[in-house]
Amino acid sequence: MLMSDGLLRVFWPYDLPRSSNPGVIVGWRNSELDLFVIAILEDVEPRNVDNALRAGILFRNSPHPIARLFNLCGRSAMHVLGSINPKSPPTAFNPSHLYVTTNNTRRVPRIFCPPEANLSVQIIMFHRPHPTKMEYMSLNPISLALTDKSSAAGKGETIMDSIDTEEERDKIRARKLVDKLKFHTVVKHIPTQKELVLPLIINQINCAYEMERLMEKNSHLIGTRVKRSLSVGERVVESATTIWDLFIFGISYVLWRWIWPVVTRVFVIGLVCHRSIAEFVLQVLEWRAHPDAAALKDISATAQQVDIRLQQFCYWPIQYAKLRQRKDNWESVTTSHPDYIRFYNSLWLVANDVIIGIALGSYIIDNANWVAYQINTALTGWTVEGLQRTISWLMDWPAGLKLNNELAAFLGDLFLWVIENWAALIANLQPYLQQIIYVVGCSSFAGASMPIALFSDLLSILTVHIYSFYIASARIFNWQLSIIISLFHLFHGKKRNVLRNRIDSCDYDLDQLLLGTILFTLLFFLLPTVIVFYLTFAIARMLIISLKATFDTCLAFLNHFPLFALMLRAKNSRRLPGGIMFELREESDGFFYSNGDSPETTSFIHLESIPLSLRAMFDQYFQLAHRLRKHYLSPRVIFCLVTGQFVPPIHRRNLYSLQYSMLPAHRAGMAEVWTLLTKPKKSGGGSSGSGSMVGGIGATTNGLLKVPPGFAQGDLRRRGHR
Repeated sequence: MLMSDGLLRVFWPYDLPRSSNPGVIVGWRNSELDLFVIAILEDVEPRNVDNALRAGILFRNSPHPIARLFNLCGRSAMHVLGSINPKSPPTAFNPSHLYVTTNNTRRVPRIFCPPEANLSVQIIMFHRPHPTKMEYMSLNPISLALTDKSSAAGKGETIMDSIDTEEERDKIRARKLVDKLKFHTVVKHIPTQKELVLPLIINQINCAYEMERLMEKNSHLIGTRVKRSLSVGERVVESATTIWDLFIFGISYVLWRWIWPVVTRVFVIGLVCHRSIAEFVLQVLEWRAHPDAAALKDISATAQQVDIRLQQFCYWPIQYAKLRQRKDNWESVTTSHPDYIRFYNSLWLVANDVIIGIALGSYIIDNANWVAYQINTALTGWTVEGLQRTISWLMDWPAGLKLNNELAAFLGDLFLWVIENWAALIANLQPYLQQIIYVVGCSSFAGASMPIALFSDLLSILTVHIYSFYIASARIFNWQLSIIISLFHLFHGKKRNVLRNRIDSCDYDLDQLLLGTILFTLLFFLLPTVIVFYLTFAIARMLIISLKATFDTCLAFLNHFPLFALMLRAKNSRRLPGGIMFELREESDGFFYSNGDSPETTSFIHLESIPLSLRAMFDQYFQLAHRLRKHYLSPRVIFCLVTGQFVPPIHRRNLYSLQYSMLPAHRAGMAEVWTLLTKPKKSGGGSSGSGSMVGGIGATTNGLLKVPPGFAQGDLRRRGHR
């Protein structure tokens, strides 16, 4: 119960009737001066409406137990809040029964509150969300990714990447700093009762539409009505309609009782068989020789893509079954809306992937010879002949830089010999290149992501000699640089203490200094030759990594692009809430009162839902870009390039975590899938009469608020209301 603070706060929907007819205001009474308007029932008496609310007549024939909405809204009963457009003007202000005036010329009501009441009136206007269109308000932005990633890691992924470890360390450090700042805050804001009740008010806003429609549907039951007997013509029409309905009922009974269960059971068995095959393939892709070894999906982009698709196919039946359960509850319950968006976004992405893949595959199959010729020309021209020309150029004083001829000739002949053997191997594979391209084209019918993943793996395989050249030249450069640094310490009379990881003083003999000087001179003058070869292969390696990053970016867009969410935001942004906003509207701007007849003590506030921002939609992409930048543009990577140390590629789990964000961390077992798919559908929990509604209200299990057991039992005694 909210405390009185001299402010009468009324939540009023924009789309309520604004006619001049008299009526009764019905809604929630959160406190004595905190009211929430649900509906306006016209041409009825307040006493009759109050009796109907107590008897539960206005909640009859509800599709689901009305107690779910009562507990969601945090109230145990609905009340008559006042009268609208009364026939006789009010003489005194009564907070338990307001007097409101409306007409078609203005959008907001006028509440009778004389200055003698010493109250300020605050009217919060809002547009009611349409639950059948899945519109709703929320204090927190909707989450497009599953929230179980932080609590559980993927199966077999026990190796934490350094980026993950550093990110987790940064989060812990930031959390500790926030906790420390709380102790140093000079003014600590204590949430008021109205701020604490704001989540319940948001729930009341989300439930207002269905509650108002239900009461409008039962408003004709208010008051005593005598049912007249049917005429002869009406009886003949009713008999004919009854025979036709009986025929339709017989056909539907055979269809739904005998044929439909068999079809659904066959379909479920097919899904379970598909799940069994998919589970076997997934186990193969996730198998590791030992806990520290890499799985097949961590090595191959194709295996990773197959793993993503199979996990999506395994998760779709569970998602669909959960969405079907949404029909067993009120549409105002918004807990399943993020699952709905994730499910259909995944379907749209797969459908678009298949459509693009069919077009791409048809082109590749029809032009397999030309595609194979272009790939062969590019591989031969860039990875064989182009590399041979570059190495030959490095052996003969490149750009006027005088290198050591003997060392350059040795390294060049070594690399050229490897390239010649690699070219011979590629020449043996050229007759089969067209068949390989044809297979890649056929794989496109499974989606455009498959040929992209295959081309990424082919790029890694066909450039393995460049990778080996980079590893060899980097290792030689690193060894030589380490020896030069050690000899440089020798000139200063120092040496490195490996045990204590520091530089200590040391006395050297003349022979040691002479030998160190000779070795230092030799290695220093040979260093430019090694640097030239190392830079060449390092640049080639970085270009290959950039090309593979382009392929991975295309895969990320095909597998995890918020296409459905963007469509919803453009079509109806209320389905993607990102928070709420209160805006104070001035009375003098002509929006509310053009004639200025509003009381000075009345203020109007516009409550609006803020759509989810584009930054929040693409948050996963920003995280991926941050990880790539932190891995490849960090000082540690630059230091490794300068010193010739190996620059490891980013772990595929970190690279593909974006695409796994809409999948659960743990797959459901076969028994769980079978139980979920074969679970019998619950019978309708609605109230065809007041008696069933009483059972629904008494069956509350969430423990928020329990409606009294005697609620809605009065209409059993009021036979005249039928």
